[in-house]
Amino acid sequence: MPISFEHVGYVYSKGTPYEYQALKDVCLEIEEGKITAVIGQTGSGKSTLVQHLNALLLPESGEVHILDRVIKAGDKPKQLKSLRKEVGLVFQFPEYQLFEETVLKDVAFGPKNFGASEEEARKRAKQALKMVGLSEEYYERSPLELSGGQKRRVAIAGILAMDPQILVLDEPTAGLDPQGTEAMMKLFHALNHTYGKTILIVTHDMEQVFRYCDKVVVMEDGGVRIHTDKDTFFSDPDACRKMNILPPVLIRMKELLKANGFEVADDIITENALADCIARQVKKHG
Repeated sequence: MPISFEHVGYVYSKGTPYEYQALKDVCLEIEEGKITAVIGQTGSGKSTLVQHLNALLLPESGEVHILDRVIKAGDKPKQLKSLRKEVGLVFQFPEYQLFEETVLKDVAFGPKNFGASEEEARKRAKQALKMVGLSEEYYERSPLELSGGQKRRVAIAGILAMDPQILVLDEPTAGLDPQGTEAMMKLFHALNHTYGKTILIVTHDMEQVFRYCDKVVVMEDGGVRIHTDKDTFFSDPDACRKMNILPPVLIRMKELLKANGFEVADDIITENALADCIARQVKKHG
């Protein structure tokens, strides 16, 4: 069953001078088993959208369908604890998720909260910390004393330790260096391809979208402007620019080569394939 939003609306600070409609009649189906990027300008509704997936926010109009549950506007949702075990949400700011005395206790909190024994919770926490690249030297440190990138790793580990079916990540690589960013994206890719996790990533990084995602949702002014597969989305770089979205480097390089007389097939999507294409044409023309 796909994850779906049916005519969902959401208003912040309703009835006050600061009232702001963040989502406007959103209709959207997200395919399970895929990595979907949610992109758009600041204030477009990206974070508000994904926070509806585990009922952190509740729709003020419409309904959300997820994991055989229906969350309707005006209804008090039931079984929220089980939903939040199955839909893991990593916040944009990791400090919102970190509160325990030590890193190991923080990551073990989720499994313990959902019924795991102390021993099992610690085992899962250690496995999750290993997955995100944090060694034993961090276990007894306060998570609040870590660097921004390390805090983000701990927050992600805390969600991974609960083994959710759906992983929702709001700017998951912000604060990480290039090596850390690549390692984290490869982890998410493996969770999707090896374990079948459905993953949604809110991001501004088009390189990540191009290299790792299957689907793209573009949010604009509280609504869904575009929902398509990744290849279709990047097949029209000019359309991206009109939405103030900078196409990935490879797409821009292909444009430049075509403008200078090279023949570059649309299905070339890796640096190696592009290099081979250029080399063949250079060799042919001396």
